[in-house]
Amino acid sequence: MAKPVRAAIGDVWITCTFCKGDLFRDREVKLNSSGMELLNFAWANESATGLICRNCGYVHLFANRDLELYKAKKGER
Repeated sequence: MAKPVRAAIGDVWITCTFCKGDLFRDREVKLNSSGMELLNFAWANESATGLICRNCGYVHLFANRDLELYKAKKGER
């Protein structure tokens, strides 16, 4: 399983909108559009950062490139 991270945009820390947790697993998510899929250009679609809450599993998507990820301290889950 991926290492837990915390995330912020500027000085605003991200918390889960569902459970208020602050530890996430991150992954790149393609924002596919049907037109690009139809033309076989899916590879050119925009990407977002997906933050998956480690507590409840809710998925948050951020296209903001100012999103910063920070490793959680050892022992935090």
